[in-house]
Amino acid sequence: MNSDKRFSYARFAVIVLVAIVFFVPLWWMTVSAFRPTDAIFRYLSPLSPWSFFPRTWTLENITGIWYGNFGRAIFNSIFITLVTVVLGLAICSTAAFALAVIEFPFRKSVFMVMVISFLIPFDAIAVPLYGIMRMMNLQNTYTGLILPGIGNGLAVFLLRQFFLGIPKELREAAFVDGMGWFGIYWRVYLPLSGPAMLSAALILFVFQWQAYLWPLLIAPAPDYKVAAVAIAQFSAEYNPNFGLIFAASLVISVIPMIVLTVLQRYYSTSVASTGGKE
Repeated sequence: MNSDKRFSYARFAVIVLVAIVFFVPLWWMTVSAFRPTDAIFRYLSPLSPWSFFPRTWTLENITGIWYGNFGRAIFNSIFITLVTVVLGLAICSTAAFALAVIEFPFRKSVFMVMVISFLIPFDAIAVPLYGIMRMMNLQNTYTGLILPGIGNGLAVFLLRQFFLGIPKELREAAFVDGMGWFGIYWRVYLPLSGPAMLSAALILFVFQWQAYLWPLLIAPAPDYKVAAVAIAQFSAEYNPNFGLIFAASLVISVIPMIVLTVLQRYYSTSVASTGGKE
């Protein structure tokens, strides 16, 4: 066996191992959502086949999560995420277009600040941002939940890199035809940037869907709770209902899994088309 084949087999083994490491917790969460609550931890020590395959299947946990406010929380998450994606694409794409195409003073400096901004963990700015939103009376509002998610530095960076790859001759021809900057953006760049826009939409979607700290701070009222925060309602101080927790976690995990699985190839195409362009 030559060295290339050994390397290929070793790489394949590592890929399989990593996949198992990520898959096992997800599988255990899934089967736990369909176990009776008193059987969730029964077979963990020692491990047995029943640790990963329930002896008894039940839909009690799946149906039980809908008796409280979890349905409203799912609606809130879907609504907030959709609005964030739509508004975020409008803002991020226009910002990326300006940074990639329009010459203005300190353009590179603005871009550097933008890159640095998305490297800062959101948790580091959550508290001062909460103070600003509180002064603006945006507590317990959809506006307060949506605003921090619509300006995503990573989405701007990805779109800018894609726009830089579009031949400048196209916009020069558009100028000759009498188009302004908005016309060039709307009629030339956007139609060519479908994969990049889809990738930016996925970034905005994942960021908003998995948000926990910010919704917990800005919208504690029951009518504005999102799904990630609502799961905490199934955990009492001394008697958490793990069956409902696993069922709710499964529901909020399935939606992004489906979206990302369906659109993953477009995301890969877009990332591959963005390089270190300048």
